[in-house]
Amino acid sequence: MSSPIAYHEQALIPQAQLKEIYGLTPGRIKTLRKNDPSFPKRIKFGDTRQAACYYVARELDAWLLGKIKERDSAN
Repeated sequence: MSSPIAYHEQALIPQAQLKEIYGLTPGRIKTLRKNDPSFPKRIKFGDTRQAACYYVARELDAWLLGKIKERDSAN
């Protein structure tokens, strides 16, 4: 699946853009981080709670492809 935004595979995607690119709301991201060990780990540049969170684009794509394979193998 290609994202609607072109990026370098090493690109960092701000958490705020995950809804636009992947359709993931902040609440859904929180649930995935808590309950899905395969969901990519975030990267924070700073130690404060307000520090911006980023995700590696290729890790998100790999996670999504894994979910698609899971779905297809269940059918």
